[in-house]
Amino acid sequence: MPHPHVLLSAAVSLDGRLDDTGPERLLLSGPADFDRVDEVRADSDAILVGAGTLRADNPRLLVNSAERRAARVAAGRPAYPLKVTVSGTGDLDPTANFWSTGGEKVVYTTDDGAVTAVEALRGLGVDVVSVGAGLDWRAVLTHLHDVRGVRRLMVEGGGRVHTQLLQQGLADELQLALAPLVVGQPHAPRLFGDGPYPGGPRSRLRLVETRPVGDVVLMRYVPTAPGTGPVPSAADHRWLALACELAAECPPSRTAFSVGAVVVAADGTELARGYSRESDPVAHAEEAALAKIAPDDPRLPAATVYSSLEPCAHRASRPAPCARLILDAGVRRVVTAWREPDTFVAAADGNGLLTAEGADVVVLPEHESAAKAPNRHLDRHQNRG
Repeated sequence: MPHPHVLLSAAVSLDGRLDDTGPERLLLSGPADFDRVDEVRADSDAILVGAGTLRADNPRLLVNSAERRAARVAAGRPAYPLKVTVSGTGDLDPTANFWSTGGEKVVYTTDDGAVTAVEALRGLGVDVVSVGAGLDWRAVLTHLHDVRGVRRLMVEGGGRVHTQLLQQGLADELQLALAPLVVGQPHAPRLFGDGPYPGGPRSRLRLVETRPVGDVVLMRYVPTAPGTGPVPSAADHRWLALACELAAECPPSRTAFSVGAVVVAADGTELARGYSRESDPVAHAEEAALAKIAPDDPRLPAATVYSSLEPCAHRASRPAPCARLILDAGVRRVVTAWREPDTFVAAADGNGLLTAEGADVVVLPEHESAAKAPNRHLDRHQNRG
């Protein structure tokens, strides 16, 4: 199901701590970075913090700039983003700043927690939503997207929430402000906890921006490790978007689709990319990409192929269709945006061929329009070459 763009935002010390162990909150950022955070909030549809952060920091989570609030209203948005918290127990303090300031608020909780939260927050106009017997982040994000219309979600902590979202492959972006101080306390809270992360300990996030903001350094990272099995990750969307962009590079043809493909190792390393007719007039995208990888590359069995169009199951121009090439390469996970229409081949079912031989196929229809864009000129009655 579609989810919002999930942006994790945090400030940490040089030794990776979110705070110290004292009774007062440690302010890691300075005025310039606080203003930057205010700008990010103003650009968001919702701001989320965990219940632990509400108890520890008692935040207001407002857009402080009157000019930014006015700009939101002028754009037809509420002055303040939706404020969201998540609590498994529903044990929430009704006197906290979170409830008495800003705009609309929503609590995501469990079936049992909803009973407690409704009673605790009675009369405050807070929407309490249960996502089942246990907390399910995918259910939370789906509800925010489909019911609340949230397209951009800013997550401001705490460490447990950041950890869960990153470990489950649900974080699209990390904005990290590195403060020039060392906490040095072993029991001070950390940004991320222990446990498995997508791609394993050698997987590297991609740095997309770094700049000084006052006396802190802002670093922006995006995840690269593909999801596993049939469950999509945030990185899957990023790689598939790249495949759709590659489709636009194809030499024009009226007898074949324009398709882009990327092959990515489990740790997020790009192994190869290709696009239709890249190497010769009848080359397909998956074929072009796989041809650039040594057949005995040990990373292939755990890799993911991203293709803007469903890999072909029937083909006249080569002995083997792309679905067969993928299987023969040992790849067992494919992410695609668009099921092949009957433009050239009736009842094409490359996904069916892949799944019949044990591959996981993930279709992300949110990218379908981008995959179709380079192919809008095709005549419906031509034959695929």
